[in-house]
Amino acid sequence: MPRDTIFAPASGSGKAAIAIVRISGPKTRFVLETIAGSLPKPRQATLRVLNGPDGAIDRALIVWFPAPHSFTGEDCAEFHLHGSMAIVRALLACLALFDDCRLAQPGEFARRAFEHGKMDLSAVEGLADLIDSETERQRKQALRQMEGGLSLRVAEWRQSLLSAMALVESDIDFSDEGDIEPETARHARRFIQHLITDIEQVLATARQGQRLRDGIVVVVAGPPNAGKSTLVNALAYRDIAIVSAIAGTTRDLIEVPLDLDGLPVTLIDTAGLRDSSDEIERQGIARARQRVSQSDLGLWLMPPGFDDQPPAGPDWIRIRTKADLGVHEHDGLAISVLTGDGMERLREVLRQEIGQRLGSGDALITRERQNQALTRAMQALSQALKGLKQDGDTELIAEDLRLAARHFGEIIGVVGVEAMLDTLFAQFCIGK
Repeated sequence: MPRDTIFAPASGSGKAAIAIVRISGPKTRFVLETIAGSLPKPRQATLRVLNGPDGAIDRALIVWFPAPHSFTGEDCAEFHLHGSMAIVRALLACLALFDDCRLAQPGEFARRAFEHGKMDLSAVEGLADLIDSETERQRKQALRQMEGGLSLRVAEWRQSLLSAMALVESDIDFSDEGDIEPETARHARRFIQHLITDIEQVLATARQGQRLRDGIVVVVAGPPNAGKSTLVNALAYRDIAIVSAIAGTTRDLIEVPLDLDGLPVTLIDTAGLRDSSDEIERQGIARARQRVSQSDLGLWLMPPGFDDQPPAGPDWIRIRTKADLGVHEHDGLAISVLTGDGMERLREVLRQEIGQRLGSGDALITRERQNQALTRAMQALSQALKGLKQDGDTELIAEDLRLAARHFGEIIGVVGVEAMLDTLFAQFCIGK
């Protein structure tokens, strides 16, 4: 049964110089011929008058991408319009009049690209991350993923695994005793050991890839009136948190996204940690303690006369605040937001600490789903290698190898991912 033809705006809402509407599906050719008069040459921007039921809609550039050489793998086209909201609405209303044409669901263009083999699952995830990227490092990592960084490595692993599987399967088919010949076992062990070593190296950077994608969480904690909100405002270069000399002013968590020289950071201002009889403040303190335990890095602020140690949780950078009020005699980086003393040094320390946790930005694993699938593949390979070393049952070894191949398939979306596809594609806008 032929599927619907879908259309949607592919540019942001509001008035702009140019607005783009895209369409994909079996009716695309007919729609172009009807409203633009005839088909333009493939992949060549052509100026045409677009006509609707009430006359001309706009004078626009149209680009025609016949299947299978398009983003979705179907017949596809783009309308580059003048950026008036009225023009966009008129064209969308016109497209909706065609039979079997409808507004796209969120991510439906990307889903059709996936279903037609134009992108595998890891590339789609890279595309989603690229759209959401806010810093330079996030952009580079997402682009690498979208262009097949992980997919190509998985293809190499699958090829090596197929070689090992062929050796083991051949002994099942041609051996009378069911045992693997020593020479065959040696070659199979070599393939599998190489795979395990390579996968271990990739998994070692998985946490860095996920941190870069999500951003490093830095919690700012300490006693009341330590200068937490003042420091958050200074690091963000804008007034976000309320600053007051009254203890307990900050009662809830305030999350501030920062781009620290290309490093994605979420800075969290917390309630001052102390014993309090105020029920609302106690709730804020409880939330602060919970967020401390979940953070990647912490700034422990110590005003003059305060020497308590930070609670268990992340790695802490100890900071002596309000240095303009007197000289600190204890450990910790001394700063004064009021005079600016020590602030550049603090930013430098933050860049170093966060940079170490994010690595170089070349991690292949960027999502927990990928991490889990690859971990399961390595576990299956390790079990197969153990069987080969101990002259185990050949069919069990072969089954472990087949299981590893299945987990490789999960990474790129070949098998076992149907349950998460709706959630993934719903993250995109309707024009993607």
